[in-house]
Amino acid sequence: MSGLDVKAGSRSAVTLGALAVVFVASAAWGWSRVTAPFPEKVAPAPCTDTLIPKGDDLAPPQVMVTVLNGGGSNGLAGKTMDALVGHGFAKGDTGNAPDTGGPVAAQVWSDDPGDPAAILLASYLGADVDIVDQPSGYPGVTIVVGKRFKGVVEGHPTVTARKDSYVCTPPLSSQPEDAA
Repeated sequence: MSGLDVKAGSRSAVTLGALAVVFVASAAWGWSRVTAPFPEKVAPAPCTDTLIPKGDDLAPPQVMVTVLNGGGSNGLAGKTMDALVGHGFAKGDTGNAPDTGGPVAAQVWSDDPGDPAAILLASYLGADVDIVDQPSGYPGVTIVVGKRFKGVVEGHPTVTARKDSYVCTPPLSSQPEDAA
């Protein structure tokens, strides 16, 4: 019988040792989780790439606009943005454009000159506007306004997509802008 007691005692010691190892590992893991820094807050994307199928209409509220001043008077980008927002476009960024190579009235920068958002936006910038094949890195469709820009005009209420296109549409809001 004394042989059975040694086996039972050994088995208890091994079990207690295994439980101690599991406890220490769990405590170490828990401590690392408790002392880890909180994750950084991720800023939401300014706009979402949305598919506009061929034949669908695109309207100003579906288009986010960035306006850059390309050598015009101070505040021209802000005034242009305010006028475009008044026509229903979603507000993106405003700022100064890099050197555009000379006097410019208005340019729409797009990596796809057939983009329905670029065509719609160009209709609001008057007759002296060029759609330039140039990505900008800014949210939405980027326009550059310069010294010869005469101001925002009444453009097309919608543009029909000639091909499947992705447009950077503003994100949906869960609350109205004027709710405080």
